[in-house]
Amino acid sequence: MPDEIKSPPPPPPPENEKPTADKPATPGGVKSTPSGSVQSQTTTTPTETSTPPKPAAPATPAKPAAPAAAGHPAPPKPAGPVPTPWDSPLVAKYKREYGSGINPLTHLGQNYFEVDRSLIPEILQLLRDDEKFDYCVDLTAVHYPKRERQFDVVWVLYSFSRNERIRVKTQIADGESLPSSVPLWATCNWLEREVYDMFGIKFDGHPDLKRILLPDGWKGFPLRKDYGILQQDNEWVQINLGIESGQ
Repeated sequence: MPDEIKSPPPPPPPENEKPTADKPATPGGVKSTPSGSVQSQTTTTPTETSTPPKPAAPATPAKPAAPAAAGHPAPPKPAGPVPTPWDSPLVAKYKREYGSGINPLTHLGQNYFEVDRSLIPEILQLLRDDEKFDYCVDLTAVHYPKRERQFDVVWVLYSFSRNERIRVKTQIADGESLPSSVPLWATCNWLEREVYDMFGIKFDGHPDLKRILLPDGWKGFPLRKDYGILQQDNEWVQINLGIESGQ
């Protein structure tokens, strides 16, 4: 018999070609060889390292929007405390004697007499001798340049036996003086010198009324409201320190 003619085997599919209906995939992960045999096909795939996702950053809270400018003016500030009448047996006693010459008031728990200048030092001596206000804690002043009587002079008195404070206040004009209280309380020696030095108020009968903080010859009184915060006596500075300015 004549030899059978064998048809040549089909050529192997190209690599990476997807199988189709006409070209089915070789089962078992093998590929054909030119001789018609098959061999195992091992494909090494690099292992992919998966990186865990980074946690999301916390959301920044949104800043509250600035309030829109109101078309209405700001409400007025509430009124502060004001002095009110002070009444006590001590007040009744001195009101009977001096009438309108004294005005007893209290402010934030502080009791005081507004006294006519003509009653100084009489009222002070009565408070020391009769009411036992035997310690003058302080003596100071306040300047109101727009007022006719520009200065309030204030004595702060304390009674050890009563454990009580009282203030005495009087008003004087610029250039007026007051009787010295040094005969009543020795501490007034230095206190009156300070008031003289800072405000220019004189005390008649003071034993040694001269500046206590600023040098002799200094012009001006620094605690007056019309004395500038950077103001100084340039003439004194130039003469005594030999410089143009102390600033």
